[in-house]
This record gives sequence, structure tokens and C-alpha cells, in this order.
Amino acid sequence: MSSHKHVEMIRESIKKTSKLDESQKSDSMKRIEEWVLEDRAFGTLKEELINVSIFFEELFSELGIK
Repeated sequence: MSSHKHVEMIRESIKKTSKLDESQKSDSMKRIEEWVLEDRAFGTLKEELINVSIFFEELFSELGIK
């Protein structure tokens, strides 16, 4: 699966989750947008999102993202 497919799944999960507060959701979306614009490595985005909330470790596991 491509990184951009993963990003779309992550975006949708961020919108739907109650495990992140609005600030965390906003921060996460901002980091995703920066990642897309700068075309950085997907691993960098994963690390940044995990720094926002431990929720992302669980999400990546659920989505099958290693």
C-alpha cells in the first residue's frame, strides 16, 4: 500500500476518533499537511504523530502500518 493511501486512512481515523482532543487532531492534521507538501519519508511522519499521542501507535497497528 502506498504512503498516500496510508495518509488518507490516518486522516479519516483522526477525524473519527474520540481518543484525541481537538488540539491533538489539529496538530496531527497540520503535521500531515506539512509532510505531504515537503514529501518527506513516511517514517518521519509516523514518528511525529506518535509524539503527538500514543494513540497513533495503536492506530498504525490497527491499519497494518509498520
